[in-house]
Amino acid sequence: MSKIHADHPEKGVLFICAAVFLFASSDALSKYLTNFYPVVMVLWVRYMVHIALMLAVLRPPSLHTLLVTKNPKLQIIRGLCMVNTNLMFISALHFIPLAEGTAIIYLSPLIVTALSVPLLGEHIARTQWIAVAIGFIGVLFIVRPGGSLFHPVALLALGAALSFSLYQIITRKLNHTDSSSTTNFISGLVSALVTSLLLPFFWKTPTPYYVLLMVLLGVSALVSHLWMTKAYQHAKPSTLAPFSYTQLLFAGLIGYVFFDHIPDFMSLVGMLIIVAGGLLVFSRINYK
Repeated sequence: MSKIHADHPEKGVLFICAAVFLFASSDALSKYLTNFYPVVMVLWVRYMVHIALMLAVLRPPSLHTLLVTKNPKLQIIRGLCMVNTNLMFISALHFIPLAEGTAIIYLSPLIVTALSVPLLGEHIARTQWIAVAIGFIGVLFIVRPGGSLFHPVALLALGAALSFSLYQIITRKLNHTDSSSTTNFISGLVSALVTSLLLPFFWKTPTPYYVLLMVLLGVSALVSHLWMTKAYQHAKPSTLAPFSYTQLLFAGLIGYVFFDHIPDFMSLVGMLIIVAGGLLVFSRINYK
């Protein structure tokens, strides 16, 4: 467990804001790239860069040290959840706006709260159940009958949120047995293997320009995770939670600048409702 330097929470806030900005930028770049290349191919390059950079940054004495785990089955399932989340979410972003897609994926803290009862045996207070209900009401505002997102493809984003929630629950379990380096490396390795198996069916030779963008995507994705880890070394989760939602703001701005999209009023209301539900969960965890 990383030590928290509570005397410098402002550093944690800066790192969390920088991390979620990179998350939003990575999603936008993925959305752009899928206009020219299959999602599987974009993710394959991303995961290969992920593995190469982790080996370069961590410089383990041997590859074996990163692969030693006390729970290989859960590690593999976590990796499958990670690649499934990205496959579904980026596929959804190919069709739906960045801000709305990001809002739907932010249901995950609420889904984690609901699933922690059957999967982790945790007790959930009434306030937290109310927060879960609030979050799903927010999604109904975004994906509403008559709205532009009332389409089956929105189910991909919802599926990504569910898969990401399972990923987080498994991560919570693995934190008790394995190091974060091992967990992140094995997940990247599993994701790389899955996309490698699928790659022959989706291969399309990229130009040097798009290879550069795909490599940049891999670098951005890894740096964002490293900065997220740094943030939690400097501040408590309850301090950082409100600032993590700035990703919605960044996604909206990037979506406007690069994709000429502005969320409509009802979608904005839905996003605010989802944020309110998420913050209610975090506040309950902080003060119970």
